[in-house]
Amino acid sequence: MKNYIDIGINLTNRQFQNDTDTIIQNALDNEVVQMILTGTSVQGSKTAATIAKEYPSTLFSTAGIHPHDAKSFNNQSISELRKLVQLPHVVAVGECGLDFDRDFSPRDQQEKCYRAQLALAIEVQKPLFLHERAAFTRFMGVTKDYLPQLPKAVVHCFTGTLQEAKTYLDNGFYLGFTGAISDTKRFAHLQEVVKYVPLDKIMIETDAPFMLPKNVPKTSLTKYHERRNEPAFLPYVAQTVASFKGISLEEVALATTENGKGFFEI
Repeated sequence: MKNYIDIGINLTNRQFQNDTDTIIQNALDNEVVQMILTGTSVQGSKTAATIAKEYPSTLFSTAGIHPHDAKSFNNQSISELRKLVQLPHVVAVGECGLDFDRDFSPRDQQEKCYRAQLALAIEVQKPLFLHERAAFTRFMGVTKDYLPQLPKAVVHCFTGTLQEAKTYLDNGFYLGFTGAISDTKRFAHLQEVVKYVPLDKIMIETDAPFMLPKNVPKTSLTKYHERRNEPAFLPYVAQTVASFKGISLEEVALATTENGKGFFEI
């Protein structure tokens, strides 16, 4: 029997409204035994923590402010996040980082918000759940100031270049891979990246309801949710990793689950 850990699901997203029990049961039926809910704002992190508490040992959550929401960052934000990350089922600081692709928040505000969360992670010594998109150079420029003291960190939903992956690995980071790796048109370069990254530095995630794997059979999608990803589809991410690396699905399941448990201490 294979067991999987989905390190990033957006269960507070409105696409999952009133669907929590079904989504979790679907995941368990497909051997996804533990899931981590991503906090992307102070309020979203509170909601994620509340949901996770209702499913002990199965659901956990993170607490953070996504760069898209950095514009909401204020003097109370860090104290609110600090309270959350002290809860035993809140296992990481984040999602935090920089996103210069969409620029939904001003870049200086993104950086200020990110730095505050790096400092919080150092203070509470909980792992970091990181986001970086179209901002690699500045992201590393900011992060390096904190590296000597940083706890463990994972760059989630990695879609960058091989050289960027190497830089992250050289700095001790883990990489999280989503269904993007099965998109051979848009992200063909990720095959080379997945081949290169050591199995003990890989974690897998759905980032549901986004990043639907291309190898999910149409029969698994309902007419109501033809494009909605869910944690039940995590094995399709694992299958792609196994295919790229030329190893068994069991090996991928075992390694990524072990990595997730060790990293998040769950």
